[in-house]
Amino acid sequence: MFDLILGATARSYFFLCRFMPTAIVIDAINTRRGLKWGVPAILLAVPYALAAIYFRAQIEAGGPGWLNLLVILCLWNTLKLLLIGPISLLKLIAVRVREGMGRRRMTLVLRADGVERLDEPVLVSTRH
Repeated sequence: MFDLILGATARSYFFLCRFMPTAIVIDAINTRRGLKWGVPAILLAVPYALAAIYFRAQIEAGGPGWLNLLVILCLWNTLKLLLIGPISLLKLIAVRVREGMGRRRMTLVLRADGVERLDEPVLVSTRH
């Protein structure tokens, strides 16, 4: 029974991560190239917040109760997008610090080997 629950949970989680818009955006932001887009992604929370307000107004005007699920979904997506900004900013700072330390170490090693002139290292990605 536990295996069935675990399997269903894992399959639904991977389905949601693959096809839900906010999950796709957050996965893209959590890459090295996407970290700089975390703070502007906060602006994507605005349409979700407006949608939640709209659905809540529809419910109060006598709309169907299942719209509460959409309110919760919109608020959840708003929260995720509001939190990804500061988190990605902290991750970007950490990555930049690590990259700077790596450049300094490389410079020290090259100078110890007797290299006179150092050009700025170029980071090359294999993915285009």
